[in-house]
Amino acid sequence: MLITKIVLKTLNALVSLTVVLSLCTAGAYAGYALWDNNRVYSAADDVQADLLKHKPDAGEAEASFEELLKINPDVKAWVTLDNTNIDYPVVQGKTNLTYINTDVYGNFSLAGSIFLDSRNNGDFNDNYSLLYGHYMEKGRMFGDLELYKDESFFRENQTGTLILPDRVYDLEIYACLSVLASEDAIFDPELWQDDIDELMQFTEDNALYLNRAVFDELSTSNGSPKILALTTCTSDFTDVRTAVLARMVPR
Repeated sequence: MLITKIVLKTLNALVSLTVVLSLCTAGAYAGYALWDNNRVYSAADDVQADLLKHKPDAGEAEASFEELLKINPDVKAWVTLDNTNIDYPVVQGKTNLTYINTDVYGNFSLAGSIFLDSRNNGDFNDNYSLLYGHYMEKGRMFGDLELYKDESFFRENQTGTLILPDRVYDLEIYACLSVLASEDAIFDPELWQDDIDELMQFTEDNALYLNRAVFDELSTSNGSPKILALTTCTSDFTDVRTAVLARMVPR
């Protein structure tokens, strides 16, 4: 009987120790994860702050792009959405994996870069140009695309700028969508290099919100309209993406 009590006491002590060690390990991991997460966000802030020193002047784009191109010849543009934290250079890699976890300086970064689909022309002369950026909290990278899923924000904030080395486009946001990551209508820019009619129909059928005036002008345009899509992950579901579409209007 005494031996049984001793064995049970020993087993209970071992179980308690295991639980405590597990909690300590979990606590330590949580602490590390928080520290590591903060480090990722801090690094993203530092990179953006430094890059903003080299932001091209829309009034003299060609001259002011020289500094960015010295940093990285893969820089193709600078994109800004008004009243958001989206204010970044746009790079284009040989593949769509090149800048997933690489910053504009060529350094490893979980925040990655804002990048143009590798299938697009780097001069933004395609009918449909597709940008990607990681979703990050507090508006970092393309995190602020989430703001456009709020109708009042969408209605009140529909402007931006795309600066290229040789020209500038004003951006007129006309749609916000939530789509599956496998949706070719958004994520295959090669579909729309000849005709965007089906893209416009898809947008009308699936948009969370539309800027009807701009949408109708695009739909009835006889020229070669240019559309910029900005896309990111969503905070809601792992296989869903947020897409904001804008008309590119040359200055």
